[in-house]
Amino acid sequence: WTLEEAARRTGLAASTLSKIENDHMSPTFDVVQRLASGFDVDITELFAASSGERPSGRRSITRANEGREMETHVYAHKLLAAELVQKRILPFVTTVKARSIEDFDEWKGHEGEEFVYVLDGEVLFFTEHYEPDRLGPGDCIYIDSGMKHACISVSEQDARVLWINTG
Repeated sequence: WTLEEAARRTGLAASTLSKIENDHMSPTFDVVQRLASGFDVDITELFAASSGERPSGRRSITRANEGREMETHVYAHKLLAAELVQKRILPFVTTVKARSIEDFDEWKGHEGEEFVYVLDGEVLFFTEHYEPDRLGPGDCIYIDSGMKHACISVSEQDARVLWINTG
């Protein structure tokens, strides 16, 4: 594809795609989601070091304070099991930095389902069809990812959650 065709399919500016392609810019998680959708590939493949058949009997260990980092202005994601390709789930430990729903340029929705389990702090989880829900340590929420959603920390410090997406 040309950059213009890729831009049309992803909704991203051709200049942005060029910067990513030439390693002049690192994409945010939201941009990676748009790339996966526009290129019609599983988002987990964009995080993988290589591709191929999904082997059986595989495992992955991610030690404490390890994982591939992806940061946005509202979240700091740490991708777990990053070396596995063609995963059915995309697990993260996410630090929720946003403090107000106004911190988001827009709410996002995408294919799949999501599970969020609060590890530390408290969050307010927003979805387009429901009232916001306050969740504390040990609380969780499971949603259809197609529904636009956002999450903010309402604790004194940034909240941490286990966030699992399916493709």
